[in-house]
Amino acid sequence: MKTNRAPKEQKNEIIEAIHSLCKEKGLSEDMLFQAIEDAVKLAYRKNLPKDAVEPANVVVTMDRETGAIRVYARMIVAEEVVSPASQISLEEARAIRPGAELDDIVDKDVTPSGFLRVAAQSAKTVIIQRIRNAEHGKVYDHYVEKSEEILTGVVKRVSEHSVIVDLDHTEGILEEDEMVPGEVLTEGEHIKVYVIEVLRNTTSLRTPQVRVSRRHPSLVKRLFEMEVPEIVTGVVTIKAIARKAGVRTKMAVYSSDPMIDPVGACVGQRGGRVERVVAELRGEKVDIIKWSEDPVEFVANALNPAHVITVYTSEDRERECRVVVPDNQLSLAIGKEGLNSMLAHQLTGWRIDIKSQSQAAMMEDMIDETDPMLRTGSMLMEQDDSVGFQTDDTSL
Repeated sequence: MKTNRAPKEQKNEIIEAIHSLCKEKGLSEDMLFQAIEDAVKLAYRKNLPKDAVEPANVVVTMDRETGAIRVYARMIVAEEVVSPASQISLEEARAIRPGAELDDIVDKDVTPSGFLRVAAQSAKTVIIQRIRNAEHGKVYDHYVEKSEEILTGVVKRVSEHSVIVDLDHTEGILEEDEMVPGEVLTEGEHIKVYVIEVLRNTTSLRTPQVRVSRRHPSLVKRLFEMEVPEIVTGVVTIKAIARKAGVRTKMAVYSSDPMIDPVGACVGQRGGRVERVVAELRGEKVDIIKWSEDPVEFVANALNPAHVITVYTSEDRERECRVVVPDNQLSLAIGKEGLNSMLAHQLTGWRIDIKSQSQAAMMEDMIDETDPMLRTGSMLMEQDDSVGFQTDDTSL
């Protein structure tokens, strides 16, 4: 059978193209050579004449220096050839490799005449797909490391139920349930988003899918990490966050250094740090309060800006408490549509029953003295004003 070899100049062009492509795309040359060899193998099997014997084991090699492509049938040397697809006679084997013995493995050159043009054409789609898969794999590896982090993107397309965000190397999808209610995004606008997860696409035609959020509580956490060096160094810790996106966030912070005020560190000089976070959140209110391992103190702080007189807890009712506030502070403690108390509950993990001072006094005559909620309590009339910071104390 005649063989077909590409001209030396053409071979060099192939090698140069591989080198150039791998350098430009940052791909592995070995990966691309393997992709070409696999494509040629597929093309060889597809283009065999109907009456030809298809080798059971086909091996394709591409010379890394010259670009020469050869197709071989890998066969076992047999005394009697029973299966021409996988066996070769001892005489034929020694013609290929002198010294071959029975049961040796010999590669027989089966490169058809005129095959390389067909192989190149047939391999084109496979090679492009391998290159695209490799590129998408690099994109996936890059963005999967960004999971649970903040990225800055440009709003590319806005639809009724989602927003597509250009993240440079791929697109992020901001689904309806991850949008901030009432927030209006426009095409071309720069926004910060929180990466929820990165998914590989089932089709090679599309880059990996990055699911992002504007309403996730951790978006607020990451924004403060970007603004507050004390959080990055670990001196100040964000212990808990409760958020109603677009309206208000409560954040509990703690300092391992008694000389550093965690609330003040997050607020910044003249409120500069918290103001930059609020600006990114489009005016969402942010309450920053001191975290405490004492649940009584923590619950009282969480209800800021309302002042708390007493917090009653019970050994019999796990994570439930009753809070007493001054009469003129009741609506402030509960908040508009119950928002302040709801966020305090989410922040602390405690169920909070809020009563005014007069309500509590009336209940004393109605409640059995054995009520477990009255067994323990802490007086907090001297509640420290420095336990929290609110960007707006009036819109609760």
